[in-house]
Amino acid sequence: MGFVAALFVGISLGMMGGGGSILTVPVLVYLFGISPVLATSYSLFIVGTTSLAGALNSYSKGLVDLRTSLLFGLTSIATVFFIRKLIIPRIPEIITLGKLDLHFSSVTMVVFAVLMFLASISMMRSRPIPEPGTVKSKGKGLLFLYGLGIGLVTGFLGAGGGFLLIPVLVLWLRLDIKRAVG
Repeated sequence: MGFVAALFVGISLGMMGGGGSILTVPVLVYLFGISPVLATSYSLFIVGTTSLAGALNSYSKGLVDLRTSLLFGLTSIATVFFIRKLIIPRIPEIITLGKLDLHFSSVTMVVFAVLMFLASISMMRSRPIPEPGTVKSKGKGLLFLYGLGIGLVTGFLGAGGGFLLIPVLVLWLRLDIKRAVG
């Protein structure tokens, strides 16, 4: 079942450019029995590799805005690296809040579920998509902040890049959908 689910994750990622990790982590945890913390790391590698292949294809078609990709992407990647290398290893497996002991793995999956729920609600809401514009009209500071925010979510949960990144690029930065996916 895990391999069939992985096939559907790949199809979803290829068609929409996002959603790979938010689907990959539950598949790795619940169908392959991998711990949530390790699954988030695997997810970053799996989806990152898959996304690189798609990005190269989009680049060959002229659908990649290099300025946006570098500023937004490098900020996000650096933040993910910082979180995964310096912060995640320092979080104890058992977090004590008063008389309550929480396993970090359980907290990760609960936060992950809340994020999935909020993302699904957001996707179901209808709102007009702005006319595509140029990202150059947005300041470098905004690109940096958006990349930082997405990097934080992705670094802690191993997911969120694609399903947060594409809407930010389309709705907030007014990039057309094909360039956003590229």
